Amino acid sequence: MRNGLDVDLNAESVGPVDVAVVAFEGNRFNGEIVPALQALQKDGTVRILDMTFVRKAGDGTVDLVELADPEVAQAFQAVADIQFDLLSDEDLRAVAEGLAPESSAVVVAWENTWAARLAGAVRESRGEILLFERIPREAVVEAVAALDN
Repeated sequence: MRNGLDVDLNAESVGPVDVAVVAFEGNRFNGEIVPALQALQKDGTVRILDMTFVRKAGDGTVDLVELADPEVAQAFQAVADIQFDLLSDEDLRAVAEGLAPESSAVVVAWENTWAARLAGAVRESRGEILLFERIPREAVVEAVAALDN
């Protein structure tokens, strides 16, 4: 066990896995998102599987910063000491291409452990999810605002 989580992944029991790219202005990683990620892992909502930092300089050069690198290790190691290398260098370079110069991003893959039980039940019943889509935040904000009218 690491971070209070079972580190053994089983293909039959793993929940859905998502990848998020969170961009930041500037090229410094300050770790301010660590408490939120730690809380999500601690309460069993997600399990961080892979995390890498991408930095794009003003001249367009790209730097991939792994968790073992000293500048991020202290802040983020407590969140993602389990690495399954789901993110390839090609994936990360594609992310970097979309970044503005002098910016950075954290790319994180997590298992939605909260959904593993439902995913297992779907598989066991020989069901198939035909559509899974996230509703954009703007649409949710508009729907909530419409309730007030």
